[in-house]
Amino acid sequence: MPGIKVRDNESFDEAYRRFKKQCDNFEPMTEIRKKQKISARKKMLKKLYMLRRYESRL
Repeated sequence: MPGIKVRDNESFDEAYRRFKKQCDNFEPMTEIRKKQKISARKKMLKKLYMLRRYESRL
């Protein structure tokens, strides 16, 4: 979970803006793995489709 420390001479609004920016960039590892699995599956299906297409021409 993202966290920030308020710097000296920094307003609450600036610190809150930095916090929101970190939250937007933060992505749990489960989400990253899920996206990788989806992309790997798409790549595999694309290869399979191309292979079948190639074999049908023979």
